[in-house]
Amino acid sequence: MFKALGDPARRQLLDRLHAKNGRTLSELCESMDMTRQSVTQHLGLLEDANLISTARRGREKLHFINPVPLHDVYERWVRKFEAGRLGLLYDLKHNLERSEDMTDKSASFVYVTYIRTTPEKIYEAITMPEVARRYWGHENVSAWTPGASWEHVRANDERPVEIVGTVVLAEPPHKLVITWSAASKAGDPDEESRVTFEIEGQENGMARLTVTHDQLQPGSSMAKGIGKGWPLVLSSMKSFLETGTGLDL
Repeated sequence: MFKALGDPARRQLLDRLHAKNGRTLSELCESMDMTRQSVTQHLGLLEDANLISTARRGREKLHFINPVPLHDVYERWVRKFEAGRLGLLYDLKHNLERSEDMTDKSASFVYVTYIRTTPEKIYEAITMPEVARRYWGHENVSAWTPGASWEHVRANDERPVEIVGTVVLAEPPHKLVITWSAASKAGDPDEESRVTFEIEGQENGMARLTVTHDQLQPGSSMAKGIGKGWPLVLSSMKSFLETGTGLDL
């Protein structure tokens, strides 16, 4: 990862994806002082380092920044020293840049992490309340069948329901698709987004988890929370499944 970040052109590509996620190769080539082939090679190195992920939408191949590895470094080297001040700067930046157009639902995030476990264990970690609470601090409660409702319940004495939605597709242990909205805005289609979990077994006892959160309003409070929340949750899940201990959320 550090080798991939060492090149200024690759850092520029990550900056462009940070500014607007889900770009095509042609969009990323714009304003880059290099050939299309060179940009493709840089993107390949970033993907090998798990710093970007790709997804096909029709005939287009879209590129997404994947902040999970960066977040792992942040947890190890930054958070315990500078979390408070950096958090204030992050909030200030995003409030100043926030779009006022609340009808656009084009924002999306794609996160990828590799966990030394099985697809079955990852699926259970998402869908079993007693497991999710140990690394997420919340329980995901549902019958987990298509059409069933689901609730994201904080695991404390008050047990408030914070996120709600509907199960769109359930194919254990490889795929789960759910709708996602704040409980206070349930029933409002403009406030509803979608989360897709895709789990693939890999060699050497590893499993690849891809989380796609799309149909979000750019600049909305939900998109802001998603951008900060998923890397932390996935890092905590990885830690829990590999060591038995999640992060302190």
